[in-house]
Amino acid sequence: MKKIIISIFSFLLLTGSSIAQTEENKYFELGLEAQQYPTGFLFGLRSEIGLKSHNVIDIRVGYNLLDHKDFGVQESEKGGGFGFTLGYRYYFNPDNQKWFLGARSDLWFNEVDWFDNREDEMRSGMTNVVVLQPTAIVGYRFLIKEHWVITPTLAFGAEINIKTKGEEVGQGAIVLWGVNLGYQF
Repeated sequence: MKKIIISIFSFLLLTGSSIAQTEENKYFELGLEAQQYPTGFLFGLRSEIGLKSHNVIDIRVGYNLLDHKDFGVQESEKGGGFGFTLGYRYYFNPDNQKWFLGARSDLWFNEVDWFDNREDEMRSGMTNVVVLQPTAIVGYRFLIKEHWVITPTLAFGAEINIKTKGEEVGQGAIVLWGVNLGYQF
Protein backbone atom coordinates (compact mmCIF):
# COMPACT_ATOMS: atom_id res chain seq x y z
CA MET A 1 0.00 0.00 0.00
CA LYS A 2 2.81 2.42 0.87
CA LYS A 3 4.44 1.83 -2.53
CA ILE A 4 1.17 2.54 -4.33
CA ILE A 5 0.65 5.80 -2.43
CA ILE A 6 4.24 6.91 -3.06
CA SER A 7 3.91 6.05 -6.77
CA ILE A 8 0.66 8.02 -7.11
CA PHE A 9 2.14 11.04 -5.30
CA SER A 10 5.31 10.91 -7.46
CA PHE A 11 3.22 10.84 -10.63
CA LEU A 12 1.17 13.81 -9.44
CA LEU A 13 4.33 15.71 -8.48
CA LEU A 14 5.79 15.27 -11.96
CA THR A 15 2.49 16.12 -13.67
CA GLY A 16 1.93 19.15 -11.45
CA SER A 17 5.38 20.59 -12.01
CA SER A 18 5.10 20.21 -15.77
CA ILE A 19 1.71 22.02 -15.70
CA ALA A 20 3.17 24.82 -13.59
CA GLN A 21 6.07 25.29 -15.99
CA THR A 22 4.16 25.24 -19.27
CA GLU A 23 1.02 27.32 -18.83
CA GLU A 24 0.50 30.87 -17.67
CA ASN A 25 -1.46 31.46 -14.43
CA LYS A 26 -1.01 27.85 -13.36
CA TYR A 27 1.14 26.78 -10.44
CA PHE A 28 2.20 23.80 -8.41
CA GLU A 29 2.66 23.89 -4.64
CA LEU A 30 4.39 21.19 -2.60
CA GLY A 31 4.59 21.13 1.18
CA LEU A 32 3.56 19.71 4.51
CA GLU A 33 0.18 19.60 6.19
CA ALA A 34 -0.82 18.95 9.79
CA GLN A 35 -4.38 18.71 11.01
CA GLN A 36 -5.67 18.01 14.49
CA TYR A 37 -9.06 16.73 15.54
CA PRO A 38 -10.38 15.94 19.04
CA THR A 39 -9.12 12.35 18.92
CA GLY A 40 -6.08 12.47 16.67
CA PHE A 41 -3.65 14.06 14.23
CA LEU A 42 -3.17 13.88 10.46
CA PHE A 43 0.30 14.53 9.00
CA GLY A 44 1.18 14.51 5.35
CA LEU A 45 2.90 15.64 2.20
CA ARG A 46 0.54 17.87 0.27
CA SER A 47 0.34 19.40 -3.16
CA GLU A 48 -1.93 21.99 -4.67
CA ILE A 49 -2.27 22.26 -8.42
CA GLY A 50 -3.63 25.57 -9.68
CA LEU A 51 -5.67 24.73 -12.76
CA LYS A 52 -6.85 28.26 -13.54
CA SER A 53 -8.20 31.30 -11.72
CA HIS A 54 -10.30 30.25 -8.71
CA ASN A 55 -9.89 26.46 -9.29
CA VAL A 56 -7.39 24.20 -7.52
CA ILE A 57 -6.89 20.46 -7.01
CA ASP A 58 -5.71 19.46 -3.51
CA ILE A 59 -3.78 16.18 -2.99
CA ARG A 60 -2.22 14.64 0.12
CA VAL A 61 -0.56 11.41 1.23
CA GLY A 62 -0.16 11.02 4.94
CA TYR A 63 -0.58 9.27 8.24
CA ASN A 64 -3.56 9.32 10.60
CA LEU A 65 -2.55 8.95 14.28
CA LEU A 66 -5.62 8.33 16.42
CA ASP A 67 -6.60 7.93 20.07
CA HIS A 68 -10.39 7.72 20.32
CA LYS A 69 -10.14 7.33 24.11
CA ASP A 70 -13.64 6.36 25.26
CA PHE A 71 -15.40 8.28 22.45
CA GLY A 72 -15.39 5.19 20.22
CA VAL A 73 -17.31 1.94 20.42
CA GLN A 74 -14.68 0.37 22.68
CA GLU A 75 -13.41 1.80 25.96
CA SER A 76 -10.02 2.59 24.42
CA GLU A 77 -9.09 2.78 20.73
CA LYS A 78 -5.55 3.71 19.63
CA GLY A 79 -3.76 3.29 16.35
CA GLY A 80 -3.26 4.78 12.95
CA GLY A 81 -2.58 4.20 9.31
CA PHE A 82 -1.58 5.61 5.98
CA GLY A 83 -3.92 7.17 3.48
CA PHE A 84 -4.49 9.80 0.84
CA THR A 85 -6.69 12.78 0.08
CA LEU A 86 -8.19 14.22 -3.07
CA GLY A 87 -9.94 17.57 -2.96
CA TYR A 88 -11.05 20.71 -4.74
CA ARG A 89 -10.69 24.33 -3.61
CA TYR A 90 -12.48 27.38 -4.94
CA TYR A 91 -10.65 30.66 -4.24
CA PHE A 92 -12.73 33.83 -4.12
CA ASN A 93 -9.72 35.82 -5.37
CA PRO A 94 -8.81 35.15 -9.05
CA ASP A 95 -5.08 34.76 -8.26
CA ASN A 96 -5.84 31.80 -5.93
CA GLN A 97 -4.91 33.66 -2.75
CA LYS A 98 -6.74 34.53 0.46
CA TRP A 99 -10.14 32.93 1.26
CA PHE A 100 -11.30 29.62 -0.21
CA LEU A 101 -13.97 26.96 0.25
CA GLY A 102 -13.47 23.36 -0.74
CA ALA A 103 -14.40 19.73 -0.49
CA ARG A 104 -12.07 16.83 0.26
CA SER A 105 -12.31 13.11 0.60
CA ASP A 106 -9.73 11.10 2.54
CA LEU A 107 -9.26 7.34 2.54
CA TRP A 108 -7.37 5.97 5.58
CA PHE A 109 -6.19 2.39 6.12
CA ASN A 110 -6.07 2.24 9.92
CA GLU A 111 -5.02 -0.43 12.38
CA VAL A 112 -6.71 0.11 15.74
CA ASP A 113 -5.71 -1.59 19.01
CA TRP A 114 -8.61 -1.55 21.44
CA PHE A 115 -9.68 -2.81 24.83
CA ASP A 116 -13.01 -2.87 26.57
CA ASN A 117 -13.65 -3.55 30.26
CA ARG A 118 -17.41 -3.24 30.19
CA GLU A 119 -20.05 -5.74 31.24
CA ASP A 120 -17.66 -7.37 33.78
CA GLU A 121 -15.50 -8.78 30.99
CA MET A 122 -12.06 -7.60 29.87
CA ARG A 123 -11.74 -7.83 26.09
CA SER A 124 -9.04 -6.57 23.74
CA GLY A 125 -8.07 -6.91 20.13
CA MET A 126 -7.06 -5.26 16.91
CA THR A 127 -9.27 -4.01 14.10
CA ASN A 128 -8.25 -3.15 10.56
CA VAL A 129 -10.56 -0.50 9.18
CA VAL A 130 -10.81 1.48 5.95
CA VAL A 131 -12.16 4.94 6.76
CA LEU A 132 -13.77 7.31 4.26
CA GLN A 133 -13.56 10.89 5.52
CA PRO A 134 -15.45 13.44 3.39
CA THR A 135 -15.11 17.03 4.61
CA ALA A 136 -15.93 20.60 3.68
CA ILE A 137 -12.95 22.90 4.22
CA VAL A 138 -12.45 26.64 4.57
CA GLY A 139 -9.12 28.43 4.76
CA TYR A 140 -6.98 31.45 4.03
CA ARG A 141 -3.87 31.18 1.83
CA PHE A 142 -0.98 33.57 2.54
CA LEU A 143 1.71 33.91 -0.13
CA ILE A 144 4.98 35.06 1.45
CA LYS A 145 7.91 36.37 -0.63
CA GLU A 146 6.52 35.05 -3.94
CA HIS A 147 7.01 31.32 -3.24
CA TRP A 148 6.33 30.36 0.39
CA VAL A 149 2.74 29.63 1.39
CA ILE A 150 1.07 29.31 4.80
CA THR A 151 -2.57 28.22 4.88
CA PRO A 152 -4.58 27.78 8.09
CA THR A 153 -7.70 25.63 7.59
CA LEU A 154 -10.88 24.46 9.31
CA ALA A 155 -12.82 21.41 8.10
CA PHE A 156 -16.12 19.74 8.99
CA GLY A 157 -17.26 16.27 7.95
CA ALA A 158 -17.59 12.64 8.93
CA GLU A 159 -15.52 9.52 9.52
CA ILE A 160 -17.27 6.55 7.92
CA ASN A 161 -15.94 3.03 8.44
CA ILE A 162 -16.48 1.42 5.03
CA LYS A 163 -14.62 -1.84 5.64
CA THR A 164 -13.97 -3.37 9.05
CA LYS A 165 -12.01 -6.52 9.86
CA GLY A 166 -12.45 -7.18 13.58
CA GLU A 167 -14.67 -5.55 16.19
CA GLU A 168 -16.41 -2.26 15.41
CA VAL A 169 -14.53 0.93 16.28
CA GLY A 170 -15.56 4.59 16.45
CA GLN A 171 -16.85 6.70 13.58
CA GLY A 172 -19.00 9.80 13.25
CA ALA A 173 -18.85 13.58 12.86
CA ILE A 174 -15.43 15.24 12.75
CA VAL A 175 -14.00 18.76 13.02
CA LEU A 176 -10.38 19.35 11.98
CA TRP A 177 -8.18 22.44 12.28
CA GLY A 178 -4.80 22.63 10.65
CA VAL A 179 -2.09 24.41 8.72
CA ASN A 180 -0.29 23.89 5.39
CA LEU A 181 3.25 25.07 4.78
CA GLY A 182 4.34 24.92 1.16
CA TYR A 183 6.54 26.15 -1.61
CA GLN A 184 4.89 27.39 -4.81
CA PHE A 185 6.64 26.62 -8.11
